[in-house]
Amino acid sequence: MAPGRKARRERITAAFDAFHAAAARALGAAARRRESAIRAHAEAMFELWLRREGVAAVRGDPSMAPAFRSPVLAAAVDRADRDHLAGLSGWLSDGPQALADIVAGAAPGPAGARGSGWLDEVVRAADPGAPGPDLLRNEGVKDHPELWRIGAGHLEIGDTFPVALPLLDEAHLRIDSVPESRPAAEASIEQLLMRMLACFRPGILTVDVWDVGQYGLMPALYPLARTGLVTSHDPNRLGDLLDELSERIRKVHSRVLVGGFPSLRAHAAHEGRRSEPWVVVVLAGNRTALPDDQQRQLQRIARSGLACGIHLVLLDVPLTVAAPVETLRFTRHGVRCSMTGPHVRVEPDPPLPRQQVTDACTAIVRAHEAWRATVSTFADLLPQDRQGRLTSESGVRAPIGFTDGMHVELALDDASPHALIGGPSGSGKTNLLLAMIGSMAARYDPDELHFYLLDFKEGVSFAQFAPGRRDASWLPHAQLIGINVNTDREFGLALLQFLADEMRRRAEAAKSFEVTKLEELRRADPGGDWPRIVAVVDEFQYLFAEKDQVTKQATALLEDVARRGRSQGIHLVFASQDVSGIEAFWGRPAIFEQFVLRIALPRARRVLANLNDAALALPRWHAVVNHESGMKHGNEIARIPDAGAGSDLDEVQRAAHERYVGPPPRLFDGARSPTVPDLLAAVPPGGAPRALLGQVIDMAGSAAAVELPDAPGRNVAVVASGPVEAMRVMGAATAALVATAPAEARFVVAPLVSELPAGVLAEREVETVGLGGIRARIEDLAREVKDRVASGDRRPVFVLLLGADAADPLLDRAGTEALRTVLRFGPEVGVHVVGWWRSATRLRQLLTLSASVDDVGAWIGLDVQGSELGALAPGLGTTWAPRPGRGLFFDRATHARPEVVIVPGPLEEDG
Repeated sequence: MAPGRKARRERITAAFDAFHAAAARALGAAARRRESAIRAHAEAMFELWLRREGVAAVRGDPSMAPAFRSPVLAAAVDRADRDHLAGLSGWLSDGPQALADIVAGAAPGPAGARGSGWLDEVVRAADPGAPGPDLLRNEGVKDHPELWRIGAGHLEIGDTFPVALPLLDEAHLRIDSVPESRPAAEASIEQLLMRMLACFRPGILTVDVWDVGQYGLMPALYPLARTGLVTSHDPNRLGDLLDELSERIRKVHSRVLVGGFPSLRAHAAHEGRRSEPWVVVVLAGNRTALPDDQQRQLQRIARSGLACGIHLVLLDVPLTVAAPVETLRFTRHGVRCSMTGPHVRVEPDPPLPRQQVTDACTAIVRAHEAWRATVSTFADLLPQDRQGRLTSESGVRAPIGFTDGMHVELALDDASPHALIGGPSGSGKTNLLLAMIGSMAARYDPDELHFYLLDFKEGVSFAQFAPGRRDASWLPHAQLIGINVNTDREFGLALLQFLADEMRRRAEAAKSFEVTKLEELRRADPGGDWPRIVAVVDEFQYLFAEKDQVTKQATALLEDVARRGRSQGIHLVFASQDVSGIEAFWGRPAIFEQFVLRIALPRARRVLANLNDAALALPRWHAVVNHESGMKHGNEIARIPDAGAGSDLDEVQRAAHERYVGPPPRLFDGARSPTVPDLLAAVPPGGAPRALLGQVIDMAGSAAAVELPDAPGRNVAVVASGPVEAMRVMGAATAALVATAPAEARFVVAPLVSELPAGVLAEREVETVGLGGIRARIEDLAREVKDRVASGDRRPVFVLLLGADAADPLLDRAGTEALRTVLRFGPEVGVHVVGWWRSATRLRQLLTLSASVDDVGAWIGLDVQGSELGALAPGLGTTWAPRPGRGLFFDRATHARPEVVIVPGPLEEDG
């Protein structure tokens, strides 16, 4: 509590303590007066009896009248009056004025105003351009009223004074009445609600009304129902209302107060704004006890509701709870209040004029609609002076939008581990994802939160988080950014494999500390590097688009990560235009059941539960945020701000980049070919000579390198019908051999169809062989291989065949057998063939009789169908459809099955 509010609270407490002490003294005097009066009355009655018995008079005998004006009774009353006055005299001099001053300070504006003129001020304040008080602007975080006027207090002597009650965040209110006073009690409730609604910006406080005897209560407030500020409930469905309130308390505890805050008031003071509205629940009964189960549920709500912003106003509902409760008792002879005690008569403020109430309600609704039509900016999502200071130990929480100006939060934790976002094209998925990423990045440091961002459609939505030519900064939370991944489903598989491996690594670490989940691991190992991981995959359905091995593996990995990732702080956020056609999940409910958080954008289908169609009527820039697996009772409608160009998202990135020094994220761009220098830099030093064939589609951007040691089968084949990509691969392979082979290595180049890029073999011993001499040179190489077996010569020789099948017409049976000999026995003695064949069938025909497919231990297929390449890897069930810039790579020494790689870019511009 702010120092000013604390001092004011102390003054209020002191004033009422003084009042109660004076009243107690007066009450003692009144008790003595009562005893004296009873004794005197008894004496008078005795005297009357004597007169009746002693004088047989007619009815109305004047001689009997003095008995009722007994001097004994009159003297007792006079003494009691003097005692009463003496008990209050010390307080009456300045007490009423002190109470009036305190109420004026603690109940400003409509909260403590007399009469009904303040309703006219509310009507004027609803028009932003009109002069008048600044009502309907209070956000409810600080300086909101602490007392709420209900009327004036009267003692038997002295001046009247205002009576006000502490309600919001302080106490519930119980009102008891008799049939004659029920209308006055209802009028007091109506006035109290109007005071509350008039003190805050519309939407900060809402009202739920249930009346056991009718469908509506307080007709003058009906206009507020138009925008949901007041909701009337079915008198036969009290159980449903109590269930809603119980669920609201549970959600506030699990999603807002999990950071250690004792109440929404404390959370609002920390955040600078309320995340949830006050909910005032009016329950109007008929003095009959509720059923036992509803009594128990209502008692639980009363005990837990104040901390969660739920305040009960009980009219003629018998209920005793162990929670702060103020009471008002309307009797035939006046009103008594718990704030002033039984010895003070309270005169409730007169009912508000019906037309004035209706006009004020209409003005509040107009202000509410104007507020909701205002597009809140992304900057309003950001914390003030607290960027990057939260801990992700128990989960990640950040607002992504607004409802009635209050934040709507997204939570990724044990209760809602993964999120599913759906909406058709143009509905704002990308904008929502950017808002989510920026809001989280503004609240958590990179040591607390890592992002892995993947976009399967042809777009660069996430590229702004990587360094670029226009902005050299990057988002330090981002570890991986994948763009233009529309055809590279294998990269999505690689991400899932990485997450599964990281999940197992964390589980092993947790096991070593004898704990089970990330929250416990971070406490047991405070010096460890255990950030939460949020993997965002846009248009994720492309990953499961085909019935192939990629889909099969991805589905198995996804199920594993979705089930077990929550305990290790790994969270998935999957976004899609449509999830209805993902056949890979049919019969696998265990996957989608883990996606507890559902976000549906306008016109989204099958994202929420089957009977929840709230998204169909959403306007643009809105979303349904649901942390209850899409069930209707979990719906929250949020307006999503613009987080695109021109928003403060760039500022969030620059601020985080300045605060945190770290390496840039790994950027995977499916539209960009890797350069040979980049691939060479990824090759570890040492070991046998290597031929580079491309880049592996994995998290690290590894090089697809083939080691060529002195071992059987260490030859390489490039299979492609076209020369452009084939020569890129051959150029990269040759450049890598030049860089990794020893100085004494020799190169035999046969440019039968195309030439290697210029300069790739500079400063190396090179022998060039044309079509005319290819047969003789092959036969010489075959003899050299046989001689090496006997001599032990192992100086490397690399035979580069550019269009090897072009020599087939020139190689008779002997020449073909010589080539088979080189392929079969050459690698063992340091002679390796790296060749390009334009046909997989011709290569397969070569590897028959005295040779076999195992003699070409590594190959890459480019524009060749998988059915043709299957002959080079029998039994592996190769499925492959050629894609531009991609090849199917298989190395028997390291692979269980072929994998897709990215073809290198040119060493020089293609002609």
